[in-house]
Amino acid sequence: MSAERRLLDDCFLHDRDRMLHAEVLALISERLSPIVSKEMVALREAAGRILAEPIAAPRDVPFSDNSAVDGYAFAYADYFKRNTLGIRTRIAAGDLASVEIGKGEAARIFTGAAMPAGADTVAMQEDCELSQDGSTVTVPKGLKPGANRRRAGEDVPQGSIAIEPGVRLRAQDLAAIASFGFDQVPVYRRLRIAVLSTGNELVEPGSADRFQPGQVFDSNRTMLAALAETLPIEITDLGILKDDASLIARTIEDAAGKHDVILTTGGASRGEEDHVVTTLDSLGKRHLWQIAVKPGRPMVVGQIPTDQGDCVFFGLPGNPVAVLVCFLLYVRPALTILGGGQALEPVRYQLPAAFHIARKKTDRREFLRGWLAIGPDGITRIGKFPRDGSGLITGLRQATGLIELDEAVNEVREGDRVAFIPFNEFGL
Repeated sequence: MSAERRLLDDCFLHDRDRMLHAEVLALISERLSPIVSKEMVALREAAGRILAEPIAAPRDVPFSDNSAVDGYAFAYADYFKRNTLGIRTRIAAGDLASVEIGKGEAARIFTGAAMPAGADTVAMQEDCELSQDGSTVTVPKGLKPGANRRRAGEDVPQGSIAIEPGVRLRAQDLAAIASFGFDQVPVYRRLRIAVLSTGNELVEPGSADRFQPGQVFDSNRTMLAALAETLPIEITDLGILKDDASLIARTIEDAAGKHDVILTTGGASRGEEDHVVTTLDSLGKRHLWQIAVKPGRPMVVGQIPTDQGDCVFFGLPGNPVAVLVCFLLYVRPALTILGGGQALEPVRYQLPAAFHIARKKTDRREFLRGWLAIGPDGITRIGKFPRDGSGLITGLRQATGLIELDEAVNEVREGDRVAFIPFNEFGL
């Protein structure tokens, strides 16, 4: 088994049935490492990919001193003696500044053009007065040395590391790489992920003509695929599996040999028809099950050994809200690390609550659906949906983020400051 495909056997080990939120995050951060190889891709195809090697500047950016404005370039030392200068030459962006500026002389220069030898300061054209015949220019008084001049290497010095590995490449990162002259980028291969749902009650969207009482259209798989696609991955949709132990075992075993990660929803609880956990136990190793979080308690994490290496397994609950919460808080950072990236904690905003919770169970962390609203007094407050059921998708659609109540909280009064995590912290 190659080192890049190896997952530590003791990942997620703990001696309690229910692991606290912070413990889960700590173990994900400490024990997981990239399991994908590196590849070179064209710069135009690198958006959203995870950088595999540091990008160093092969030359100064900008390459030479240049003008930040349209105007006139001259020597500041000469500026003390006279402020009317003869115009020696004209330099546009892209021109070679081959003429040296002498005493009492200036160069007509344009934004981005290389500074000529002998000049170190630029006066903006709108502040200058050109003679009628265009042979001299009078520059304003009060300029500072080096005004309106960009120095070579001012943005990025030659040899410096501009972008560290593990960064998910954004448009501005690609612009920086392009400015160095590179047309290819070393990135990590996309994670291969299999997604499936389990449950006799589930049917595919689009089969309304065959819909029966007691059935549910499978929304989880659609949501999971959309959530996963915010990361650099390749998804295989394995559909819906009935609650059949042998079918689930065969499907998961086959998928493990072809994918880096398997992501399931449903069947992770303790019921007689919940076969996901027993399947994982028979095929591999279970490292985490039952977390002290609402919603999302019956989440299972493990690994399945194959001839190609370990396949990481995430079994999420069946309720849509729990699926979203578990994916954003735990699966997303885990996938980011496995794919070579940096799993950063989302920013939390401490704001006053516009709701009241009379009683909350301690020793577990809760995540509620909420939004931000500015009141008549101009203060931003956090609103909460009155119903917190894990199967209510309406709240997910209307919410703009998650309200986080830690394990110590047992009551929230209006005006109490609580943590709010906007969905855009997760790229949503």
